[in-house]
Amino acid sequence: MANNKYLKKNLWFFPLGTVGRDMLYQLFTNYILLYVLFTRQLTAAQLMAITVIMVLARIFDAVNDPIMGNIIERTRTKWGKYKPWLLIGIITTSIVVYLAFSVRLQGWAFVVFFAVIYFLYSITYTMHDIAYWGMVPSLGSDGHSRDQFTSRATLFAGIGATIAGILIPMFTTGSMTIGGNAQVAYSTVALAFSILGPIFLLFTIVGVKEDRSYMTEKAPKVSLNKIITTIKNNDQLIWVSIIFLIQQIGLNLILGGIGSTYIYFTFGYEGGLYSTFSTIGVLATAFLMVFYPAISQKINRKTLMKYMLIMSLTFYTILLISGLFLPNTMLKFWIVTISYMFTNLGQYSYYLIMMISIINTVEYNEYKNGNRDEAIIASLRPFLTKFSSAIVVMLTSLSYLMFGITNITNQISSFEQQTNLGFISEAEKLSSIKSVLSGVNRFQSAGLLFVMCLLPAVLMALSYFLYKKHYILDEVEYERIVKELERGKV
Repeated sequence: MANNKYLKKNLWFFPLGTVGRDMLYQLFTNYILLYVLFTRQLTAAQLMAITVIMVLARIFDAVNDPIMGNIIERTRTKWGKYKPWLLIGIITTSIVVYLAFSVRLQGWAFVVFFAVIYFLYSITYTMHDIAYWGMVPSLGSDGHSRDQFTSRATLFAGIGATIAGILIPMFTTGSMTIGGNAQVAYSTVALAFSILGPIFLLFTIVGVKEDRSYMTEKAPKVSLNKIITTIKNNDQLIWVSIIFLIQQIGLNLILGGIGSTYIYFTFGYEGGLYSTFSTIGVLATAFLMVFYPAISQKINRKTLMKYMLIMSLTFYTILLISGLFLPNTMLKFWIVTISYMFTNLGQYSYYLIMMISIINTVEYNEYKNGNRDEAIIASLRPFLTKFSSAIVVMLTSLSYLMFGITNITNQISSFEQQTNLGFISEAEKLSSIKSVLSGVNRFQSAGLLFVMCLLPAVLMALSYFLYKKHYILDEVEYERIVKELERGKV
């Protein structure tokens, strides 16, 4: 009865903890580059420096995951090994995020500050992120309860990210901008999220009861050589990792900055429009979260991937054609938005399939090499996600430089700064920005459109053909391997 009581309590208090964390994550990861573009006047060299910093920091972040995991595994306190890092991590992350959006340096001084703050974010966020998800095994000993915690935490993480995705553009861009300019608006939003992050995580820190029997166990050491050997000897893990990386780049390219810039350049400097675009776009993820288990029972993964590819390519084509040839009216906005929703439905189904495919290489590893090495295989997913985000940043910045986007954003930034200093009113700012956006040429808007349509479509198709040719662990083969392993244990 006591265990059942704690389980029910944990099933609410554990997932509630991640709502604020994911609001901070959404703000820093998906909006930091947009914030820089619209509040700083950057030379091409400064934008490239910022791009290099973001790429290196995200690669460092990926490599830092197993290091932080090792530190947490060796932590022994009266509060356990997870909760101290949850508390330290969320407080330091909140401070870093607030400073990132509040310091008002310009030029190369800002670039230096940006380098320091970005690497600090990589370190501090990893502290509580690894501790939070690492806590799951100590909350339930059976597969069903772990699935409950994981799925519910993922749902609440999505709620936090969605709320942030609606509020950030709405209150930082256009007529509803807090304080009348982007600098004040982003700083205010960062302060609010930096307060909400710790408040929500207190539900987990204070309210969750974990099994701390791990405190009596000695943590196993995992060497770099062991990690390399495990990956090298598992051909299916190598292939699905390559495919997952390719697919992640295509999945995240639009929300990584290209999409918001295109929406502002095409339909006006109004955050509510991008909020609508991004929110409707991610509705597909909510649909799949609910119905994917039922769909997977009816259609095998490779067949589902084929159907999703056809659907996505169709809507990428509609998005491209409507973007190129329709006038910039609300009808075009809704066609673009709905098309993006259906492309995202296909892309996110690929994401779920890749997640399952990576996990299934655990049994293949045991079958082929005699070891499961679950922790090593599981650690590849966040590493690949962060590495792909580094590539997305690079592609986004190169697109901005190629199409002369900074020529426009620097002008917008100038008007934002003048409003912040009180030189012009908010109404004058919006009028001036509208005039600037009217000067966006066909090459710039069409360039952004081609990047957000053709590149994700090509990468999605490539991931399908590589998966179909090289990934052999379909449902039938996986079931055969599992039965072989069970027979060997009898």
